[in-house]
Amino acid sequence: MSIAVTADHQQLSAEQTATVGEQLRLALLWLTALAGAFVFVEPSPYEIVSLATILLFLFAGLTLSSVIMPMILLLAVYNVGFSLSVLPVASQPKVVQWVLISWYLGATCIFFAAALSRNTMQRVSILVRGYTLGAVIASLAGIGAYFGVIPGASELFLRFGRAQGTFNDPNVLGAFLVFPALIAFQRILVGRLRDTLAGSLQLAIFSLAVLLSFSRAAWGQLVFCMALMMLLTLLTTFSGRVRIRIVILTILGVLVFAGLIAMVLSFDSVGGLFKERASLEQSYDSGPMGRFGRHIVGFQMALDLPFGIGPMQFSKTFVEDPHNAYLNAFMSGGWLAGFSYIILTILTLFAGARYLLVQTPWQRIYIAVFAAYVGLALESAIIDSDHWRHYFLIVGVLWGLIAATRRYLNQSRRRRAEMPPLATMARTA
Repeated sequence: MSIAVTADHQQLSAEQTATVGEQLRLALLWLTALAGAFVFVEPSPYEIVSLATILLFLFAGLTLSSVIMPMILLLAVYNVGFSLSVLPVASQPKVVQWVLISWYLGATCIFFAAALSRNTMQRVSILVRGYTLGAVIASLAGIGAYFGVIPGASELFLRFGRAQGTFNDPNVLGAFLVFPALIAFQRILVGRLRDTLAGSLQLAIFSLAVLLSFSRAAWGQLVFCMALMMLLTLLTTFSGRVRIRIVILTILGVLVFAGLIAMVLSFDSVGGLFKERASLEQSYDSGPMGRFGRHIVGFQMALDLPFGIGPMQFSKTFVEDPHNAYLNAFMSGGWLAGFSYIILTILTLFAGARYLLVQTPWQRIYIAVFAAYVGLALESAIIDSDHWRHYFLIVGVLWGLIAATRRYLNQSRRRRAEMPPLATMARTA
């Protein structure tokens, strides 16, 4: 009897320890996602917190699903390309550091994929909460500084009259806010009344911050991703009543959004800069050596340079950075980095799309993550996203959800295969 009690006590202690350990891991995931919104200092809080989180997960045991192995392999080849191409220019300042940051961001991507492939719903939900809170803080900092609500904050949270919040670039702020804006929009479309109200407030904050970042890429990305997510949500919703609600709320949302923009543009400072930035082609875009001219010449050069020209060298030849993550991969890391990056992008898009229709507890978040990634993949053709922390977070989360969904499907098939014939007939009847 005493042996049984002791065994029960040991089992209970083990379960309590596991629960405490998982709560700590969840807390660190939340903190890591939150810290991703604060990158105006180097090293940023994200580097410190994410490193601590990765080490804790490794200590507790981190499983690498076979599903994410292609992503790991391609990320490794991508960074090996940088490591080889940096050798001729390694003596230049900050170049080696650039490559090390690339390796670290790749490691964070692998970590998120591995971490979210287990205990998926809890972990991805807590990560989204942390990301959303960070996005709210970053947005309010930028909005408050723009309208002078935060005294003396213009130098810290604004750049050239554009809101950058707790980032060091308005373009990064705008792109960072797209994913939480999608989550908020989704809460409006399919959530309860409380979720709809909270989502509406969040979406208004994020949309205003994106507008005040005056990032044309972020504007386009937000509109495109919201439209894509709305269509995917309609496609994966089987209730006619919910579909009607989605359509009605989307129309109302467009009207409210248009009203919000009109109200904000009534401010002279906003309206003037908006007209300037809303032009499809800026002066630095056109011409033989403009943004798009550099893209053409750069890709032509890349065909003749198997090892590229090395990290951080493009601006020395073309005055400006490439503003194209795909081109930068070829020029900074040669064919190894360039082709592996393109293959990773295509593979992520196809693998992500493959499981969109699978009904899982995390399907709604999956749709939002996938829509956000599609937007990032497109935006990367006109901007340097290769060191955006949230880019690698989104890629890692998407692959983690892909692995979890594949596992969920396999378990469902296994249960159906093991189901007794009578039970199967009863369920069919």
